[in-house]
Amino acid sequence: MKARNLEELTTKSTELLADFRKIPGAVDVDSNVYPGKPEIVVRIDRDRAADLGVNLADAAATLRTFVEGEEISRFSEGGEQFDIHLRSVASDRVDEASLRELPMRSAKLGSVPLGQIATLVRSEGPSVINRLGRQRVVQFFANAAPGYSEGGIGTQMQDLVKAKNLPGDFKFEPAGQTKEMAKLAKGFLFAMLMAFVFMYLILAAQFNSWLHPITILSSLPLTLPFAVLSIVLFDQAIDMFAALGIFVLFGVVKKNAILQVDHTNQLRREGQPRDEAILHANRDRLRPILMTTIAFVAGMMPLLVSKGIGSGFNRATAGVIVGGQSFSLLLTLVAVPVIYSYLDDLSQWIRKVRGLPPQDFTKDGTVEDDEPPPPHTPEHAPAE
Repeated sequence: MKARNLEELTTKSTELLADFRKIPGAVDVDSNVYPGKPEIVVRIDRDRAADLGVNLADAAATLRTFVEGEEISRFSEGGEQFDIHLRSVASDRVDEASLRELPMRSAKLGSVPLGQIATLVRSEGPSVINRLGRQRVVQFFANAAPGYSEGGIGTQMQDLVKAKNLPGDFKFEPAGQTKEMAKLAKGFLFAMLMAFVFMYLILAAQFNSWLHPITILSSLPLTLPFAVLSIVLFDQAIDMFAALGIFVLFGVVKKNAILQVDHTNQLRREGQPRDEAILHANRDRLRPILMTTIAFVAGMMPLLVSKGIGSGFNRATAGVIVGGQSFSLLLTLVAVPVIYSYLDDLSQWIRKVRGLPPQDFTKDGTVEDDEPPPPHTPEHAPAE
């Protein structure tokens, strides 16, 4: 959260921190502002300092050396160099009387005590003032408890800030992993869209059809509810690793649909009716689909039950694949043939509306019309 007024920023951040700690699933909630630190504020009287010949820059440098210290030299010993820092002893740094007697260089009097040109006031304030873009910044930190989403917690934080109706100079922006998660969500949606486009174009080129890729890709949205269900059942969160598992799941489900559609087309080219070819193809391809699916799920099981360092990332990816593939297997096996038949009826209806003959599959994959083409006459036919 950004603002220019430090006091108001500290007050609002303290109130928000108390509200953030009440969010369900938010743990380790904290901020980088710790108000209430005791401090001594030095307020220099500029007119008085000018009368006594004290330069403000010199006074600030002297105070910095007295309190924080400054490197003044180095010495070498045994082939190593050591820094020499000049700094007041700890007892004088926290003693207000010692600060008042701290000599300030004067162009008129040689030196004057700090108490003659400044007023010392005991106060409280933050130990560190963070800035970003010339504005003071307060950072909030939180982790998600098991079973809760970091994105959901971040959304609730933003809702609480909006409900506060903060002044216009306050800005609340996601940072760190929350910001990266927002970028990941946009990138995942874009990647999924491009994946559908490229898969459709490649399948259209392979099947020499604009219709069959739709049949194959229609099985992918059916797996998303089961992927989300598996995330809930395995107590995972939707993150980058779960998104990677969804992409892998798409590849496996698409492969099963390709086996079904391709074998159906092959049987239809051999002369079988459509409905008979659909039933025959699904009966033939059931065994290889089950074999590859069971082998793939079994290969993911070690990642799903793994424990130790980094096992959470493995479970996030494997859980989506195992659950999504297992739950969606039966639905996709039934849905793909049904979608194939409906789209084939739609294709025949479109051809009928356009006045084209019904499509017929031949051995070479071309389309036969109802009337055969006229016989080809050679160019140099012999004269009768």
